[in-house]
Amino acid sequence: MPSNIAEIKDLLNSRIGQQVEVTVQAGRKRVKTLHGTLSKTYPAIFIVHLDDGDDLRRVSYTYADLLTHNVALAFE
Repeated sequence: MPSNIAEIKDLLNSRIGQQVEVTVQAGRKRVKTLHGTLSKTYPAIFIVHLDDGDDLRRVSYTYADLLTHNVALAFE
């Protein structure tokens, strides 16, 4: 895994459009796992469109979330 925000941005820019599994630390030993597609990257955040059947939801996270391990991505 990249060790700084610039490397994380570069990695995610090269993976736009790919399926991803997002694991989020929801606090106090709770973990939430989501599936979707990495859709866009911005200077401070990235967007994942979730695969929820008919509902098209999107979530955004910061690159710092990845760096601090509050969010983990696994590309399929």
